[in-house]
Amino acid sequence: MSGYILCQTKRAELPYFIENISMNIYSIEELCYYLYHNLYLVDTSVINEDLCVWIQMELELPALASKLHAKLGGAVCTEEILYPIFKEINYLTYEELKSLNVRLQKLNAEPEAIRDKQKADALMENDMYVHAIQVYRELLEKGNLEEFREGLTECVYHNLGCAYSYLFQMEKALDCFRRAYEGSRSRVSLEAYLIVFGLTRTPGEYEKMAKSLGAEKEVLQNIRDRLKAFSQIPEIPIDEKNMDAVLNRLTREYHRSTGS
Repeated sequence: MSGYILCQTKRAELPYFIENISMNIYSIEELCYYLYHNLYLVDTSVINEDLCVWIQMELELPALASKLHAKLGGAVCTEEILYPIFKEINYLTYEELKSLNVRLQKLNAEPEAIRDKQKADALMENDMYVHAIQVYRELLEKGNLEEFREGLTECVYHNLGCAYSYLFQMEKALDCFRRAYEGSRSRVSLEAYLIVFGLTRTPGEYEKMAKSLGAEKEVLQNIRDRLKAFSQIPEIPIDEKNMDAVLNRLTREYHRSTGS
């Protein structure tokens, strides 16, 4: 799977839209790449009737479409869905197949809460912040996350705060980072909380809050450096020549990150 991958089958004229990361794919190679690198995002939004129809009509692979269709709606393991797709073009090397088996065994052994957290993290890695927020919030609403892993609640709050901050919903991000710090007292959560606090409050309010939390000098210096670096990020120069291009890029990024 390393290096260049030449398409071995027909390339689709009409793409298949992968909803959870807002991406069009045109070949079985692209489908394999997505599945291999996003195991926690393999769900019914990807593996469904529409995918079977697309594989049959656009890729002209009726046998594979039939195999997948027979497994829809049944209580099947993830590997029963994935292996026929990978095998169709012998997509994986022997070593990659071994690695996939290990990853699938780990996934199957994990509690649902851990899998959901990993799913949200995968959405974050794909810049799908609104979808990630939804999964994180549903996790927190279920409660009792500490039954599955110590510190999971605070980890979810921290990642949720990151998702809100990427969408510039800073007050919500601040609240999440505060909850994460209150639960873990970790340096990472403290720095995240104070950075957002410094970005949304006056310098006097920031100094007072940092003092009340007893932040160490090293932590405060790191925060000052990061806030300074943030303030020095150059703005994108906009004029009549590039205004449309900038607006189009920002619009595409917004729609992709929100799934709209």
